[in-house]
Amino acid sequence: MDFRDSPDEAAFRERLSGWLKEQKGKFPTSGDAYWAKAGEWHQALYAAGFFGTSWPVEYGGQGKTAVFDVIVDEEIAKAGAPARPSLGYLVVGLSHHGSQELAQRFLPGMINGTERWCQGFSEPGAGSDLASLTTTATRDGDEYIINGHKIWTSYSDCADWCLVLARTNKDVPKHKGISAFIISMHQDGIVQRPLKMISGVTKEFGQVEFDGARVPAANMVGAPGDGWKLAMTVVSHEREPSTLGFSARYGKLVRQMASRVDGPAPDELSWAWVQTEMLRLHVRRRLSEQLDGIKHGPDGSLDKLLMTWTEQSVGHAALATVGTDDEELFGAYLYSRAQSVMGGTSQIQKNIIAGRILGLGV
Repeated sequence: MDFRDSPDEAAFRERLSGWLKEQKGKFPTSGDAYWAKAGEWHQALYAAGFFGTSWPVEYGGQGKTAVFDVIVDEEIAKAGAPARPSLGYLVVGLSHHGSQELAQRFLPGMINGTERWCQGFSEPGAGSDLASLTTTATRDGDEYIINGHKIWTSYSDCADWCLVLARTNKDVPKHKGISAFIISMHQDGIVQRPLKMISGVTKEFGQVEFDGARVPAANMVGAPGDGWKLAMTVVSHEREPSTLGFSARYGKLVRQMASRVDGPAPDELSWAWVQTEMLRLHVRRRLSEQLDGIKHGPDGSLDKLLMTWTEQSVGHAALATVGTDDEELFGAYLYSRAQSVMGGTSQIQKNIIAGRILGLGV
């Protein structure tokens, strides 16, 4: 298996590396400052030709292979620049399940960063058991009225639009009564409250209350009851590491810690190095399979577990290496605790692997 760059990939990497050097210091890389500037960073990447590289040309992407996304992630990590905004799961969800009209209306602004988005899936009583969500959408003429409460909603305080799941039918099995909508966040009936993280960050997540918010029926993604299909497409994409830059970021943190060690490395750091390298090679195998047209489906749960183990190994290494003396590295430890919950808990992933991959009937 040859992971070397082709001539086109090498030229792209060189151009990106030079551009990133010009941006050094312009954009914060962590904390509230990063989240406050995330939209500007998104638009800067897009304008320079380094965002949306693998997405369809008709919506503003470049139609390249996923290799170019990986190059972007690798060079960003190498340069110590802010992470690439993670929107692929929304692009995939809308392009796979939305009408051509919805895709043409919303995907260009999503990709170029001129319209900000959030995802209204999780609720206080429906996280891992997403199908138990209680937010409702009631038909009223040419509109639906949304009532309910969402939580852990990324970018909610600055989003223009939300891809929200709501129950449209209470008389069918819970997975079949859910529909998906694109709803404007700039209207009456929507209240947003930020959530302060243990790391001190306040701008990443929020909780959103819908109290009589209205959405045009034409903004339903798919048919009534198709929301669960869309949700599974979205979370499956979230769980795959191949184009999300996780391995590059973890490698950067491990190298950063190694540079701080004088003498033998702590066992935690050595193990984090092994885990990071394992994930790096696994990502490349997944990427190779993706280029060959292989679809993974529930295998994304394996990827999610590998990411969880690696991120938490890196977090423990940070604690063992620098303790609380380095704000970024200590923040990496604190944030790593969430990895086994977000995107579906590790217990849920193990159940999926047992039932859908191993056929154990759980």
